[in-house]
Amino acid sequence: MNCGIAQALEQVGDWWSLLIVRDAFFGLSRFAQFEKSLGISKNILSDRLHRLVEHGVLEKQRLNEPGNRYEYRLTRKGKDLWLVLTAMRLWSDRWVFGDDQAPLVVRERGTGRRVAGLLAVDENGDPVDPRKLEWAPGPGTNEERGGSSVHAAKEE
Repeated sequence: MNCGIAQALEQVGDWWSLLIVRDAFFGLSRFAQFEKSLGISKNILSDRLHRLVEHGVLEKQRLNEPGNRYEYRLTRKGKDLWLVLTAMRLWSDRWVFGDDQAPLVVRERGTGRRVAGLLAVDENGDPVDPRKLEWAPGPGTNEERGGSSVHAAKEE
């Protein structure tokens, strides 16, 4: 499907892949650490790690230890998922747990202030109102790749 959201989901959209990326942000890097944190079976974890490496979200680095031991580190592409995970966490805090019951609080180290929201901005850095957006085919629109579904956001 020729859609940015569909293609992102193809690479990192399943439950386990995003949780592995989350844990990598928390500092986990070894197979056994991911396995213990997630309670995931070895074959599923191995498959998801392989796919994340294949898609360039994680890089696999051999450790200088006896045996075949590796660690997995976020690439620049993987680190860019921080915004996606933050948006999902903030949405869940509001709609699943309730703002006063959030299971995780994220604060800026230097100030101690909470990360309380994300703001979409235009190319000049000005905030955008999602109700005033319009969607148009981009330069990557290609009928051979499935075209593009274009919708106008409804003003309310």
